[in-house]
Amino acid sequence: MAEIIARDGTWAFDGSTIRITPGLHRCVPLFRQTYGEISVPLEAVADVGYEPERKRGRLRMRLREGADPLLQATGGRLPDPADPYRLTVDADRSGAAEYVAREIRQALLLDRIPKEPTTGYLLPGPPVPVSVRSSDGTVSFDGGQVRIDWSDTSDRVKRATGPRIIGLGDLVQVEWLPNSGYEDGFLRFVTPETAFSKLPPERDPYTLDLWGSVRRDLLTALVAAAVTARLPHPSTRAAGTGDGTSVGGRRAVVPARADHHDVLLRRLRELGELHRDGVLTDEEFARTKAVVLRGFG
Repeated sequence: MAEIIARDGTWAFDGSTIRITPGLHRCVPLFRQTYGEISVPLEAVADVGYEPERKRGRLRMRLREGADPLLQATGGRLPDPADPYRLTVDADRSGAAEYVAREIRQALLLDRIPKEPTTGYLLPGPPVPVSVRSSDGTVSFDGGQVRIDWSDTSDRVKRATGPRIIGLGDLVQVEWLPNSGYEDGFLRFVTPETAFSKLPPERDPYTLDLWGSVRRDLLTALVAAAVTARLPHPSTRAAGTGDGTSVGGRRAVVPARADHHDVLLRRLRELGELHRDGVLTDEEFARTKAVVLRGFG
């Protein structure tokens, strides 16, 4: 057993699994404490190393591409302190950190673990049900469907559409960008319909606009990861054939032409109702309609 205990958390390696437990100190971000303990199988690891600094160093683990739904959903955009595969180590514990890194690297060599991308997730992602209250509303996922309930401060277009319920089978993928405190973030649920036209996050009823508490909004990554874990693995989507469109750099299957036309009519009908009800101004209606028509052209 190779183990290191730090204020930031604990890493324990038993030869086949690295168990990562977040620390309880107030310096540990809420995201890591909420995500909880992670058991990383050795076959999910690409590399690990210790980066020494003057007063403290960092133990970092790099996973194989496609192994972890959390990393897939967040696309490497998690802030460093919230990264569960990064451990801050005081200088007097550097020897223990280097030993743990060395033991894991040796096991990778002995077991001949490849560094190539995986064809399936090797970690389960966050358990469900999971629910997070963000600046734009509350998003929940029960394993079968996503529900978004808008807050009183959400855009009027979103509030006018009411709660949004999206079945897992209707989702193509999830897109997530953190709220940095300087720039807003978003959590977008991409369907075959919304893959064609993307409204700004503050107006899109399939997107949570993240503009409030950075600490709280970061928890939306839990929902993004939980949904991503239950969608087809990106390696299977990349191998798909037939009519499709590129979404987030990957190929996404789109509806047949007849369905494509029905989706367009439904979207225009929804916009027309919002316009008649006074939710959208003439200018907003014209601009949004143009965006939709361009997307479906």
